[in-house]
Amino acid sequence: MDIPDWFVWIALGLVVLQTLALVPIIRRLREPDPASRSKARLDLLDTVGSLLLFGGLLLSLAVADSWIWLMLTGFALMAVVYAVKGVHLLRARRRPTA
Repeated sequence: MDIPDWFVWIALGLVVLQTLALVPIIRRLREPDPASRSKARLDLLDTVGSLLLFGGLLLSLAVADSWIWLMLTGFALMAVVYAVKGVHLLRARRRPTA
């Protein structure tokens, strides 16, 4: 089955957008607030996971070899990060603010 060239360009565009999203995350990693740095680390792992996912997709489309393992690694990393973010959200909801 032949994959159209425009799909490769869309995947490449998504990789570029994710790479550009690293700039504000890296800036937040340099802030003095520990809570902000912790959230920035999770965002960094999320962005790296999506880069792995899109990179594996792009390589699978452009190269004849199978790069599904790279996509699965990115998906697993993103799933773990979202689970940790969900736990943090539930903890914040249960904790009284007063």
